[in-house]
Amino acid sequence: MKLITFLYHGKETVGILTEGGVAALPFPDMNTLIESASFEELRTTLPAAPVIPLEEAVLLAPIPRPRQDVICLGMNYRDHEKEAARYDAGAFSKDKPAAVYFSKRVSEAGRPDGDIPRHAGLTDRLDYEAELAVIIGKTAKNVKAAEAEAYIFGYTVLNDVSARDLQTGHKQWYFGKSLDGFTPMGPCILTADEVSFPPMLEITAAVNGELRQRSNTGLLIHGVGEIIEELSAGMTLLPGTIIATGTPAGVGMGFDPPKFLKAGDVVECTVQGIGTLRNTVR
Repeated sequence: MKLITFLYHGKETVGILTEGGVAALPFPDMNTLIESASFEELRTTLPAAPVIPLEEAVLLAPIPRPRQDVICLGMNYRDHEKEAARYDAGAFSKDKPAAVYFSKRVSEAGRPDGDIPRHAGLTDRLDYEAELAVIIGKTAKNVKAAEAEAYIFGYTVLNDVSARDLQTGHKQWYFGKSLDGFTPMGPCILTADEVSFPPMLEITAAVNGELRQRSNTGLLIHGVGEIIEELSAGMTLLPGTIIATGTPAGVGMGFDPPKFLKAGDVVECTVQGIGTLRNTVR
């Protein structure tokens, strides 16, 4: 199933994409759906759900207002780890094989077809990062990697937009990753029962039609099961928790000279089977 959040006649609604449109579901928001409904219950509800024509729905991020900061992994593909170190060894070099975690503050996630704010005057090194994001489906504490699949609700696409000058200048990543509009997400949540585990999906990013990133989520240094085991050993992961698993090589700072985003650029981030974010820098 592909689950979406959308506006219909000004009201925020959640639904399932179908061949005929969007089947509207009786939940106030996606977080409530995730914590209270099983896949079987959703499929049972589907035949009786009212169907709305897709052209009448205004697509939002599947979880427009995450309940907590997004958990992110840095340098979780070998090729990106190398290009990041070339750009700024002091900020990005890894001395140990341990996973690099950071958080991304998101007051409201960006629409799949919305704008990325340029934040002119604050940053002039705006960058993109196509990522597979994991959505936790039930409370996870002390979960082993072999059991992790049962705790995943689904997957979505996330663009971890980054202000590189803020990221390197402050010697920490939180501010440079958390400006308003820096988390486009969607276009849907693909439920976990539709994806083999661990997920091995093609992931790409293009800017103005130029392919910049192309890899596969099977190449993650720290896989989804390992991530959930490590995090849940020390913190409780609640339903609706979003984990962005990292980006492959090909980000703007990885080129020589760097190819940072400018006003008018169109960024397309795609994960196989889920869909594409298409965002314009304004």
